[in-house]
Amino acid sequence: MGILEGKTILVAGVTHPTSIGYAVAQIAQAEGAKVVVSNFGRAMSLTRRVIQKLEPVPALLELDVTDEDHLTGLADALREAGVERLDGVVHSIAFANPETALGGKFLGTPAADVSAAVQVSAYSLVSLTMACKPLFGERASVVGLTFDATISWPAYDWMGVAKAALESTSRYLARYLGPEGVRSNLVAAGPLETLAKKAIPGAGEFNDIWGERAPLGWDAKDNGPTARAVVALLSDWFPATTGEVVHVDGGLHAMGA
Repeated sequence: MGILEGKTILVAGVTHPTSIGYAVAQIAQAEGAKVVVSNFGRAMSLTRRVIQKLEPVPALLELDVTDEDHLTGLADALREAGVERLDGVVHSIAFANPETALGGKFLGTPAADVSAAVQVSAYSLVSLTMACKPLFGERASVVGLTFDATISWPAYDWMGVAKAALESTSRYLARYLGPEGVRSNLVAAGPLETLAKKAIPGAGEFNDIWGERAPLGWDAKDNGPTARAVVALLSDWFPATTGEVVHVDGGLHAMGA
């Protein structure tokens, strides 16, 4: 019996086979979960092709976390997909304009682009959770993905600020939803060869940093360790853990110079 046996999980933000969300969906299914995935707009067609590799093929919902109609209708859309109770939500969503908000452009980024980065990458953790909340049972687990925002990183710029907001947001979700049996945690992964990383100008420098400093080593092409941490937090094996950031980065976060 898998650690997610009998649970239903929504994985929001599955785009590509290299996506962390895709690996989470794959491992969650192997651990016994019923999985539903989401994306929106032009990316829907790509997601539809990608999930054909999963067994069984999960239901695909259109969900733009900046669209109030999508959020308001999410619980009903999940019910139409056969979901009566939702046990976990994976927030694998982030965006910052690579032309203006990343790659060393920090000091000149327009306020509108900063606002968009924070809304999509941080505030959406709240809006997505609250949209799903009507289907939560006595217990539920919300897990998001971050890139250690306690320090600054080269080229990461306003996405780093948005991730700092995400980490704080998760702690406040833990505070306010804990009494209702909802846990909120994040996994801080090292750099992985995802579409999101490839969109960051100069992100290749991360691989050099991890290659030199991660004591356990780091394989940027292997999203399995990160996905397994997410699945573990979705399970009942961490019943008293909330407001936490679990690092899956080869240990680099704990190293000094």
